[in-house]
Amino acid sequence: MTFADAIRTGFHLINRRLQLVGVQAVLMVINCISFFVVVGIPLFIAFVIFGLDLTGLTHVKDIFGIFSSPSDFIAKYLWLVLMVVICILLYVLLVTTLGLFVFSGSAGMVGRSILEPSLPFSMKSFFTEAKELFFPIMWYTLFVSLVFLAIAFMLGLFGGGVAAIVSAAKSQDSTLALFLGIFFSLVLALVAVTILLGMLAVTVYGIAVLFFKREGAWLSFKEACVFLWKRQNAFWLYALLFLGYIIGSFITMVISYPFHLLPIIGTLISFPLQLLSYMVQGYLGLVVLAVIFTYYYELEIKKAEAAPAGPVAGTPATTGGSTTPDDTSPAQAPGSDEPLPPSDEKLEG
Repeated sequence: MTFADAIRTGFHLINRRLQLVGVQAVLMVINCISFFVVVGIPLFIAFVIFGLDLTGLTHVKDIFGIFSSPSDFIAKYLWLVLMVVICILLYVLLVTTLGLFVFSGSAGMVGRSILEPSLPFSMKSFFTEAKELFFPIMWYTLFVSLVFLAIAFMLGLFGGGVAAIVSAAKSQDSTLALFLGIFFSLVLALVAVTILLGMLAVTVYGIAVLFFKREGAWLSFKEACVFLWKRQNAFWLYALLFLGYIIGSFITMVISYPFHLLPIIGTLISFPLQLLSYMVQGYLGLVVLAVIFTYYYELEIKKAEAAPAGPVAGTPATTGGSTTPDDTSPAQAPGSDEPLPPSDEKLEG
């Protein structure tokens, strides 16, 4: 399968499942409402009931003064700070859980549409796929997050070593230090971008492995790495899709941003424009997921299913036919196993 075939198939699949974009839009609205319910309303109630005096924070310089010496503010409003932190953590947990649930259902519907193209979309099947894939994708996400943290730690160590080398060179020659600083910064940026793009590719292909093969987190991650190593064109396909997603999202932001600058109309249409921009980005993200699923299925799953089956267990394999005497003897006539009648001479005797 070529890149063009995979991309065309991905767009066609998502165009037949546009309900998934609507589900993501509903998720955004729920997230906005949840912020006011989980964070905004408790804080408003606290301000009204306890009559907190925050008049000293009306000026911008007073707000910046809090960040310069936050200990006084925390000592004065300790329980309020704790309440804000708890509400924000609850909101993040709620949004993350809902987002992961919706993503699990979307990934399940995309994969199911590849296996069964004639299957119609329904919310019942969406929730069924979401319930089935929620915990596997959650554990897979946690595992990938730990890998990302380990890579970030290693890059931090490498950056610290580069800073030490540049500092040592600065004491000898400023020109050499400048050259080394620029050189190592470019190398570090190139390595970081390459590793990040590779990890994102492994993550997305790992989700495809997780759906089609129902493997665990570690095995899905491992098989995705092996797949990308054997078929390096899959990595370049994801790089192309990632670049297209970035360009499409940037164009959407550029088109919608000038409307926010309008005095009155901009405020009224800011939320619909933000929702529309989120839907476009969600559509592009689903296309990327569908293309990756399709490409993996065609190269890994479908070819394995189309491979010729070996000899049946318990039967010897033959190449040119048997040459044993029993097999090469001429076929007997029908009924030749029956005994012959006695001859006339024996009857007369």
